[in-house]
Amino acid sequence: MTDRLGELTATGVAIWLDDLSRVRLSSGGLDQLRREQHVVGVTTNPTIFAKALSDADEYNWQLRDLAARGVDVEEAVRMLTTYDVRWACDVMRPAYDASGGVDGRVSIEVDPRLAHDTDRTVAEAKALWWLVDRPNLFIKIPATEAGLPAITRTLAEGISVNVTLIFGLDRYSAVMEAFLAGLELAKQNGHDLTKIGSVASFFVSRVDSEVDKRLDRIVGEASDTAGKEGALALKGRAAVANARLAYERYAEVFSGDRWQALADAGAHPQRPLWASTSTKNPDYRDVIYVEELIAPGTVNTMPEPVVHAFADHGETSGDTVTGAYDDAREVFAGLERAGVDFTDVIAVLEREGVEKFEASWQELLDGVRRSLEAAAHGTGTPNKAARGNAEAAARAGGNA
Repeated sequence: MTDRLGELTATGVAIWLDDLSRVRLSSGGLDQLRREQHVVGVTTNPTIFAKALSDADEYNWQLRDLAARGVDVEEAVRMLTTYDVRWACDVMRPAYDASGGVDGRVSIEVDPRLAHDTDRTVAEAKALWWLVDRPNLFIKIPATEAGLPAITRTLAEGISVNVTLIFGLDRYSAVMEAFLAGLELAKQNGHDLTKIGSVASFFVSRVDSEVDKRLDRIVGEASDTAGKEGALALKGRAAVANARLAYERYAEVFSGDRWQALADAGAHPQRPLWASTSTKNPDYRDVIYVEELIAPGTVNTMPEPVVHAFADHGETSGDTVTGAYDDAREVFAGLERAGVDFTDVIAVLEREGVEKFEASWQELLDGVRRSLEAAAHGTGTPNKAARGNAEAAARAGGNA
């Protein structure tokens, strides 16, 4: 049989799983993906945790203990989620050791309600780092305006960071600047740069969802056939073009003198991570955001169905990014001619991204609160009390 995931890995793409649950951990499913499907990292988000909590009886003993101790709901959420992430870090430790600390990483997100508060984001990042206490942890910090200095300050503490919710090229450039500044401060602070890792999570499918919606509106309003055909021809192309141009900027930054000084001190580059890689439009190939974004030194974080889909029928044809920059620029020229304001697209996606994760976090809190109450009063199985919130959380946050 063709090892399609192995071929993808051989091109320099690291395969990470966009999911985590205690069932996956206790069943050995995550370890199996690491051993058999080339999965070398894990990402999480509030929606994933809300669903995990509602689906598994494995949480009941911990919920009962937390209720007996009388902890508040936010502390309970920290205890539940960091327990799973710590366990996942241990499962992925062989990948971390084999890659010299590059892969084998597991990400946990700061409270998304802090996305616009730099000081509290840094404090929360430090608290999560202490709680999990594993070298292969990533702290997820959103690439908001307030998040940028938080990224620098967190890295300066020697803490590894997954920068999330990146949609636009200018913000991505600012993220790389924050990363370089953070490593420079970490070096001044005496931290071992070989131990600090970072990825920049560039969201993909959500870009097509928003742009396609606007193109459909343009098609509906166009009076000429050429205008309709031009807009239709651009559907499903913006996300890949945007990510390819992001990689172009990555290649420029990480070949410069400033980076070289850090590399000489043992630093690892901040790899681009393609997030939100499940297709939202059923008309598109289910592995398009994997096949079209193959480039060395990247991470592709996939829900398990995408992992299996690529293993079944994914095609690896070498680097599909670096030779396509001009084509990507032509896509954006076409969007501008069609009347799509991509600056506004990015602003909408960032705002909605934060709002969706805030909503998911609130659903997670509500679910845990109900579970704690059920455990405290003996009114039923604790995790069942959270199930009413899981579907709403999934609607609110969606796939990363």
